[in-house]
Amino acid sequence: QVQLQESGPGLVKPSQTLSLTCTVSGGSITTNYYYWNWIRQAPGKGLEWMGTIAYSGSTYYIPSLKSRTSISRDTSKNQFTLQLSSVTPEDTAVYYCARSNALKTSGWRRDYDYWGQGTQVTVSS
Repeated sequence: QVQLQESGPGLVKPSQTLSLTCTVSGGSITTNYYYWNWIRQAPGKGLEWMGTIAYSGSTYYIPSLKSRTSISRDTSKNQFTLQLSSVTPEDTAVYYCARSNALKTSGWRRDYDYWGQGTQVTVSS
């Protein structure tokens, strides 16, 4: 059984960089052909796919966030990390990591087979 667990600070100040880590157990993040995604849900809004890192290490980002987003991985720890720079209060959301078995860019929950429980991040001074 694959399990994902997000970790990181719950409060970030405006203009700072948000950094979250997803620790994966029960499966390797380098296994063909899985993709490891970051998805968020702002208050009152739907799920928004932010980006992904593939089994190969390739990364893909939603264009609207691409200039501020970086996803990397540590294969020795079976973790992948999201960094979102220059945050504003509009980046306040519950952040999820999730696995997909193909490149997915949607906010449809059904496109992802395993999810973390989500972590609340608030951007406020």
